Amino acid sequence: MGAAYSPAEWSSFFSAQTGASAALTGLIFVAVSINLAQIVAVPHLIVRSAKALFTMVGILLASTLCMVPAQPVRRLGVELIVLGAAVWAATTWAGWAASHGNPYVGRGTRIQQAVLTQLSGLPALVGGLSLVLVRGGGLEWLVAGAVFSYVAALLDAWVLLIEIHR
Repeated sequence: MGAAYSPAEWSSFFSAQTGASAALTGLIFVAVSINLAQIVAVPHLIVRSAKALFTMVGILLASTLCMVPAQPVRRLGVELIVLGAAVWAATTWAGWAASHGNPYVGRGTRIQQAVLTQLSGLPALVGGLSLVLVRGGGLEWLVAGAVFSYVAALLDAWVLLIEIHR
């Protein structure tokens, strides 16, 4: 097995992801608390807030699981499959609910958000499957998932902090 299947070699990466995702989760909570009255008045914004939180908590939990010392790789793979499936389902549902029927979201934006949601939600599941099978990229999938998750959550935070005032 190469480095992609050795969580111990990724400890600094996962440590950084835990800190970054926790900080961005805090940003989302601040955005929601600052604009709480406007957010709760619009159901689409409530689920968009939830999607952003699901996305960041997914990175936080995946990174935490990957830092458990001496954990068997296949067990980690199963944990990532379960977590990835839950985060994917939650973010996909929330993304759909936030954009469908929303008069402020056009077709192009809806497609962009759906693609970004899939690119941020599926890599943990695929990475976990890859760890179980010991082929296909292993933990490298989590890099892509983290990058797309940060982009998705930052766009959501932007809407919750800035766009909400338009």
